[in-house]
Amino acid sequence: MKKIKLGNSDLQVGEISLGCMRMASLSNEEAAHVIETALEVGVHLFDHADIYGGGKSEEVFADAVGMTPSVREKMILQTKCGIRKGFFDFSKEHILNSVDGSLQRLKTDYIDILLLHRPDALMEPEEVAEAFSQLKESGKVRHFGVSNQNPMQIELLKKYLDVDLIVNQLQLSIMHTPMIDAGLNVNMQNDPSIVRDSGVLEYCRLNNITIQPWSPFQYGMIKGSFVGNADFPEVNAKLQEMAEKYGVTDSTIAIAWLLRHPAKMQPVVGTMNPERLKVIAAASGIELTREEWYELYRSAGNVLP
Repeated sequence: MKKIKLGNSDLQVGEISLGCMRMASLSNEEAAHVIETALEVGVHLFDHADIYGGGKSEEVFADAVGMTPSVREKMILQTKCGIRKGFFDFSKEHILNSVDGSLQRLKTDYIDILLLHRPDALMEPEEVAEAFSQLKESGKVRHFGVSNQNPMQIELLKKYLDVDLIVNQLQLSIMHTPMIDAGLNVNMQNDPSIVRDSGVLEYCRLNNITIQPWSPFQYGMIKGSFVGNADFPEVNAKLQEMAEKYGVTDSTIAIAWLLRHPAKMQPVVGTMNPERLKVIAAASGIELTREEWYELYRSAGNVLP
């Protein structure tokens, strides 16, 4: 698998990562098979969050790999914090406690990347900065990032931080493209021209923040997969056409579409099916043409100005 550099860090990672949200439902043997397959195909960044399975996803992961220092050095572990029942929490106390919990569940003494999961309207950036500094100095966390944040939210954080933010996780798929739509419909009065995220795509590129697209097979706000969905005949016909051309699956092409973007994104795929993970990983070996990228974009119902 091709590798990319995450943000301004020294981390070189496979250009596809594995989201472990659904791992809580697996047995240790099933989880081990998924993780082994991921490593075999070049996927070695594993994305967690303290809320996935109420913490069980992290526990199953660690138990499945039989976490030891030699096992740990083969992978990049990323986790997120900030979502609590009914509210968001970027307080220093919660960030520190959340990291300690993840370290305990993952059976490791450090997290490679910690992300703030969803924006907290009551965020006090000075508190976040104190938490990050303490985590960095203690060696508990090596790198930091955010998830679902816009440029001004990131700028506010950066004013107080003494560490780089290297990742921003954002929802993006062929069927969910607001950050792309606005950039194509400049100075128009149609709905796609509305800038919903303050130009976050261009901002991240300008500031060397790697975008990690989440739910790359979903439409709407996690309403379901569009791949193979009869409600979306045009995009599936185009996916199938290109899949046949390249000798891969439609899911492979859906990820190749994201990888074709020059922002050098790292999609987070959440499959717990080892065979499906293999075919998805094949996207790293495919480079769609410019024309094919736009054909897929239009097949999702997007009209170019």
